[in-house]
Amino acid sequence: MKSFVIGLIVGLLILPLAFAAYVASGRMPAATSDPPIPFEAVLAGAALHARIKREAPKRDVSGVATAELVSGADVYQKDCAVCHGLPGQPVPPVAKGEFPPPPQLFTVDGRVSDDPAGVTYWKVKNGIRLTGMPGFQASLEDQQLWQVTALVARADKLPPEVLDALKPAPPVILITAGAANPAASSAPGQVKPKQ
Repeated sequence: MKSFVIGLIVGLLILPLAFAAYVASGRMPAATSDPPIPFEAVLAGAALHARIKREAPKRDVSGVATAELVSGADVYQKDCAVCHGLPGQPVPPVAKGEFPPPPQLFTVDGRVSDDPAGVTYWKVKNGIRLTGMPGFQASLEDQQLWQVTALVARADKLPPEVLDALKPAPPVILITAGAANPAASSAPGQVKPKQ
């Protein structure tokens, strides 16, 4: 019996030491391009769902006014579109390099319109660990969190004014001072020769 207990203790100590050696060896997947380690998605998902179930508020956002949705679209454009995309647009370059890939919230596969609004609100407020999803509780007001929540909760049936607010901004074209006025292209203090 004594040797069994010693064997059990040694066995229990070997597993954490072997795992620590594996991590320290630099072979454990850590890059976004690496495949997940066994059970990573299961463990992270179980913890996330249990926490959200415990803390997500209950609120109906189906009757949120169009003006509030437009405000949510403005916040979304500034803080969310870089990863989650815009309606009718290709996947943003940032999203292509993230692991796990962020859902494209205006596509059929990525919509969260069937999720309870409180679940979406919790994710926007707190972020999701082990993903690229940040928490916005320190940078957005509670009203803005709910506006974005209402926006993505109704992504499949947004009014035209809101869809207009979600159009990509036109590209910015910078014109240097010398390009617009050839006379101004000489360096300061230099006199341009007469022709």
